[in-house]
Amino acid sequence: MIYSQEVENMCPVGQGVHHGCAPIPEEAKWVQAKEVKDISGFTHGIGWCAPQQGACKLTLNVKEGIIQEALVETIGCSGMTHSAAMAAEILPGLTVMEALNTDLVCDAINTAMRELFLQIVYGRSQSAFSEDGLAVGAGLEDLGKGLRSQVGTMYGTLKKGPRYLEMAEGYVNAIALDEEGLIIGYKFVNLGKMTDFIKKGDDPNTAYEKSCGQYGRVADAAKLIDPRTDKEIAK
Repeated sequence: MIYSQEVENMCPVGQGVHHGCAPIPEEAKWVQAKEVKDISGFTHGIGWCAPQQGACKLTLNVKEGIIQEALVETIGCSGMTHSAAMAAEILPGLTVMEALNTDLVCDAINTAMRELFLQIVYGRSQSAFSEDGLAVGAGLEDLGKGLRSQVGTMYGTLKKGPRYLEMAEGYVNAIALDEEGLIIGYKFVNLGKMTDFIKKGDDPNTAYEKSCGQYGRVADAAKLIDPRTDKEIAK
């Protein structure tokens, strides 16, 4: 250690008021986190890329400083899906410090990692008050049985109004309009369920029918239209 002459010439003065770092809540315990291995928690965070074209939702499950589980969900950028594939390979097994300083390929994923790091080291994790935290695998609960991300895609213009394209329930194949042209419901097909039915042996048409549903006052609609083509659909 090199000290300046000014410091060398100073007389020693005791530091008597420091009683250690403030404890943070981690998995129903109060922890004075001094090393990376002191960090545990399950949490989510959102990141965005420099041109703000795409976004990433990152979920991490950290146990004793090591990332045990990572869920990477992306939207808005086609290349980001491939970056997410690489990040899912990179993250498990790293410490949170290593992950913070690792190129996770995409700006949005790197930004999400930064936001998660801040949450975890400041004790703002989702599992802060959950005894023993959340089991490895908890990240999949956000996806549901079909293991698909919750996606909403809506489009609207001042001249022509809104179009519902994708809801949490699935791909919207028809929107229901009343006599005034207002949306009062929609019909959808759950593509995840449809794929599962086909994998189990159903023919595509049967799988499609079994995966269809509707929401709202579809039965009261003056007409149904395809939100992508505006073609009217028979009720």
